[in-house]
Amino acid sequence: MEISVLRPDGTDTGRKVELQDSIFAITPNDHAIYLDVKQFLANQRQGTHKSKERAEISGSTKKIKKQKGTGTARAGSIKSPVFRGGGRVFGPEPRDYGFKVNKKVKSLARKSSLSYKATEGKIIVVEDFSLESPKTKELLKVLKSLSVDGKKVLAISSEKNENLYLSSRNLQKSKVADISGLNTYDVLNADSLILFEGSLAKIENLFA
Repeated sequence: MEISVLRPDGTDTGRKVELQDSIFAITPNDHAIYLDVKQFLANQRQGTHKSKERAEISGSTKKIKKQKGTGTARAGSIKSPVFRGGGRVFGPEPRDYGFKVNKKVKSLARKSSLSYKATEGKIIVVEDFSLESPKTKELLKVLKSLSVDGKKVLAISSEKNENLYLSSRNLQKSKVADISGLNTYDVLNADSLILFEGSLAKIENLFA
C-alpha cells in the first residue's frame, strides 16, 4: 500500500512510502485486540482499594449483651458486620489487576489495529519535523494544516521529542509518543494516526 508523504504545512512532498502489507494489510484479529486492550486498561488500575474487616475496626471486644434470653439474635462484638460501624464482610483488598498476554498475541493485536486504520484511510504520513520550543500554538497550526484539528489524534515520532510531547500535553484530544509508546488501545482510540516518515522503518523492525 502506497501513501503520500506530507509536509507539516499539509502540502504534498511528491514522495510516497510503501506501507508493508504484513503490518498494515493483515486480516485483523479481534480477539487478540480484545486481550491486548483489556491488559492495557487493567494495568492502568491502581488496585489500592481497601476496606476494614472486623479484626481491623477500632472498638471494644466486650460482649454487648448476654447470650440468651434477650429475644434477639446473639451478638459477641460491636465490631460485627451486622452492626452499623462494624467491619465489612469480604471487602476489597489491594491487588494487582495485571495479567499476562503472550508477545505474539500483543504483536498481532497491534498489527491488527494498524491494519484497521490503514483500511479506514486514517493514516497520515508526515516528514520528520521538530519544534524549536514547546508551543501548543505551533502544534495546533500543524494539526490544522493536516485537517485533523479537533479530532482525537495519535502522532508516532521516530524518537523521543521533548518539545513535541510538551506541546501536546495540554491538548485533550492529541497525544504524541515515540515507537515505545505504540499500543493497541491508543491506536484504535484515535480518529487519525499520524506517522512520522522516520518512524516507519522502526515500526517495520518492531514487527519483524
